[in-house]
Amino acid sequence: MHIALDAMGGDLAPQAAVAGAVQAAQEYGVSLLLVGDREKIRHELRRNGQRESSQLVIQHASEVIEMGDSPVAALRRKRDSSLRVAFTHVKDGKAGAVVSAGNSGAVLGLAVTRLGCLPDVERPAIVTVVPALSGRTCLVDAGANVECKPVHLVQFAIMGEVYARVVRGIQSPRVGVLSNGEEDSKGTETTRAAHTVLSRLPLNYIGYIEGRELNNSGVDVAVTDGFTGNIALKTMEGFYDFTQGQLRSLFASSWRGKLAFLLLKRSFADLRASIDYDEVGGAPLLGTDGVTIIAHGSSSPKAIKNAIRVAHESLQRGVNQHITESLQRLPSMETLAAGDGRGRRIWSQLRQKFRSTKDAGAEAKRATPNRLANSDETEPSEPTE
Repeated sequence: MHIALDAMGGDLAPQAAVAGAVQAAQEYGVSLLLVGDREKIRHELRRNGQRESSQLVIQHASEVIEMGDSPVAALRRKRDSSLRVAFTHVKDGKAGAVVSAGNSGAVLGLAVTRLGCLPDVERPAIVTVVPALSGRTCLVDAGANVECKPVHLVQFAIMGEVYARVVRGIQSPRVGVLSNGEEDSKGTETTRAAHTVLSRLPLNYIGYIEGRELNNSGVDVAVTDGFTGNIALKTMEGFYDFTQGQLRSLFASSWRGKLAFLLLKRSFADLRASIDYDEVGGAPLLGTDGVTIIAHGSSSPKAIKNAIRVAHESLQRGVNQHITESLQRLPSMETLAAGDGRGRRIWSQLRQKFRSTKDAGAEAKRATPNRLANSDETEPSEPTE
């Protein structure tokens, strides 16, 4: 089964995409479908000493969804984009996964509209693996869903636990909900309702966690909405860049600093490797009926290679099948929340609140005439990057 690579997606495409594909084919033995401009892809293959083969197959696509394109406009107008063609091959069973470093909003939109969600999954979520003191922490959701209901957080926890256990190899992943304190009284109505339900599931659920737990190995799976998760992720990336700049200034400021750097060079190399985002490669979009890996827009060949590795591991270990089986074993959310008066009260209030919001949204939609005329897709909301 091929892995479809959006060879035209990303700031450094097609050079980085094709080079990473060649490395992945050589190191992991995977078969890749390189989707994009045929001549440009052939040129990049020649630069890497390769040519089209049964392991590196080229699928021509005449259009590219640019990084600055509106995801909604791109989905409606660019019908022969490399990204859309890649998803179509997965939908038709000709490929098992999509890997792209392109426009993340378009990736999310096409993943949902072309592939659909797994049974019992209301919304897909991005899981990003962030560095921790020992190993790494799975952050779910890292940007797909700005606003969430309690049921979404519960499903994110299940999907994140499955990914950590099946793909990351953690026997009994510790799952926590990101909050502003560890006490049960903290958080929002949404997190408290999710906390009530998760406490009754057969998970290694440790309760609320604070932001510092993301990097100190206090938890294996951190659950939150995409708005908070994306801010946490970007904050960590910014602090990494800040620390790197400060250390560079410190060691370059005097001969003593330069001498200290020479003495510690090997240790700093190990530290850099442990927090290198290129090693992670890409973030899986969990919950869609097909494997989708979202790579960083400025991914290097190394990052693309590792994103392909993540896709290959997810396919080999059947992560979607495990997610479906885990969700199907769950009782209804109302049943889980009804264990005590407080849980029933919170769940009832939230259900009524979100039902009213949904009714208001449906009324507004009816008042908007035919927004997607001549389109075969529903309009996706624009996620955070």
